[in-house]
Amino acid sequence: MNNPIVSQLLLIAGPLAILYFVFLRPQQIQKRRHEESIMAIKKGDEIITAGGIVGDVVHIKALGTDGASTLEDRVTIRSGESKLIVERGRIARVTPAGAAQANAAKPSASTSAN
Repeated sequence: MNNPIVSQLLLIAGPLAILYFVFLRPQQIQKRRHEESIMAIKKGDEIITAGGIVGDVVHIKALGTDGASTLEDRVTIRSGESKLIVERGRIARVTPAGAAQANAAKPSASTSAN
């Protein structure tokens, strides 16, 4: 059972498997979760764009066939007194409606007395 070909393959496959499970797989999972959260945005959600603009979703215009959601959909957001139109794929982070107010109402840990 001392086959040199099998031992060579194990020496190559072992580190490759470690790289896959340590680096590539977690990135794939993170990307999938991010895309799911972007596709689930709805009116009233707070978003942050890739450029750093923070705003609330006012309107979503689906550009896909039969009204299907795509990353090219146009999302109208209100930031301050301005309205902007951004592509759905350029959204970096989504905070669901109501969660922003709940987080603002909580006292932060840094303001608690020692």
